[in-house]
Amino acid sequence: MQGIPLLDPVATSALSAVLAVIFLTGAWQKLRDLALFQANIDNYRLLPDGLAWPAAILLPLWELAAGALLLFDPTRTVGAVLAIGLLAIVTTAVAINLLRGRTEIDCGCGSLGGHVGDQTLSWGLVARNALLALAAVLTLREDAARALVWIDYLSVAGGTLGLLGLYVTVNQLMANTPRLRALRNH
Repeated sequence: MQGIPLLDPVATSALSAVLAVIFLTGAWQKLRDLALFQANIDNYRLLPDGLAWPAAILLPLWELAAGALLLFDPTRTVGAVLAIGLLAIVTTAVAINLLRGRTEIDCGCGSLGGHVGDQTLSWGLVARNALLALAAVLTLREDAARALVWIDYLSVAGGTLGLLGLYVTVNQLMANTPRLRALRNH
């Protein structure tokens, strides 16, 4: 009986690169306005008073570490584990607030192609984060045993750009959905 086939190193490298860009840009957006990110964390109403500020510093640093470590093969596993852990925590926070009926608060994500303040909570956000976590899990798999050649690096670059384009498009659609609903109701 044959097991699940190994991923081609081009696929693993492209997934790692996409996740790295997403995490690094998200961290950058949070770190450049820590006060806004702290307010976003406060809006979730999950942490005791006084812990939002340390969380506003810790979460983007965690995100920055995950993104940076995903960039390099020797540290990819640690980066993926950090990414999965961070996604689990923030997605749980989103789901708790959705179950509370709190959909009008900013997710505080900060994302490629958007800014903190562009996206409110939704189940689509939970699904997006689950797909990002799945991508991180896939980077943990052992690659098929073959060395990358020059054309593979072009394939990694093209795959990374294509996946980033898809990510930005989906994020923008999710951000626009509440606005479109509001326009239809007027």
